[in-house]
Formats: sequence, C-alpha cells, structure tokens
Amino acid sequence: MRSDVLLARGPLVASFYRGVWCPYCNLELEALQEALPEIEARGATLVAVSPQTSANSRNSKRKTGAVFDILSDPSNAIARRFGLAHRLPDYLIAGVHKPLGADLTIFNRDDRWELPMPARYIIEPSGEITYAAVHPDYTTRPEPEDLYETLGRLAQKNQPETV
Repeated sequence: MRSDVLLARGPLVASFYRGVWCPYCNLELEALQEALPEIEARGATLVAVSPQTSANSRNSKRKTGAVFDILSDPSNAIARRFGLAHRLPDYLIAGVHKPLGADLTIFNRDDRWELPMPARYIIEPSGEITYAAVHPDYTTRPEPEDLYETLGRLAQKNQPETV
C-alpha cells in the first residue's frame, strides 16, 4: 500500500519491526492490536513494516491476531530511508540467528542480513513526522499508550471549526 493512500486517511502510525521470528516483535504487534481501537478513535491508521516477505507478514498477522496492515519492505528500502536499516555483525549471524532458526535469507529473501531498528512514528497527512521513537536495543519498545497524546492533539487540530 502506498504511503500517500494511507496518509489521505489521516495521521499514520508506522511501526517498524524485525520479523515474525522475533518474540519481542510479536509481543509488540499484540500490544498494538490491543491499542488499535484507541488509535483509530483518534483518527489514525496503524501499519507495521518489516523486511520479511509478504507471506511472512501474513504469518505475523495470524500469529499475533493483528487486523491492521502489516507491510513488507523488501531489502529494507523504506527502513533505509528512515535511517533504521543496519547489517548484523557476522558473530550474530553465525552464533545467534542461524542456530535459532532466524535465517534472514529465508525470512526476508535477501542475503544482506539487514534489520530495521525497532521504531514507531506518527506521520501527519502533510508528511511531517510529529512523533518518533527509535531504539537500537531491540528489546526496548515504546508503549502503545505513548501515542495517544500526540494523536489526540492531531485529532483536535484537524477538527473542523464550528461557528
């Protein structure tokens, strides 16, 4: 789905995550699903973005019960534009990811061994980013409730004036 189509609906909450193989990511998607009614009540659309294949994104939806869109970002093209993509060091590839069954060449159909840093943004229809939470530690994620204040301000700002 194109960002201009998503932004035409109103504010966009975009959450970048690593993939279906990551237990922290799955917990995050479950928490976002729980928060979805509050996010939508404030006029926003929620999407999650991962470098995994579309089939694995569908698997993420099944695994976490997410009803919001989970978009595939082949080769981390979007994550790279946000400055989030990073290549895993060789010791993690050999010592952690492959032995644990998280072979990114399979999950992402890409041999770069790149992942996005977990991040969450609120983007206004104008394209302005009004909230950003990025952390290089994949175990540190913002709470979904952290979005509510900014989304509430945007909802008030975008309400038509009454005479």
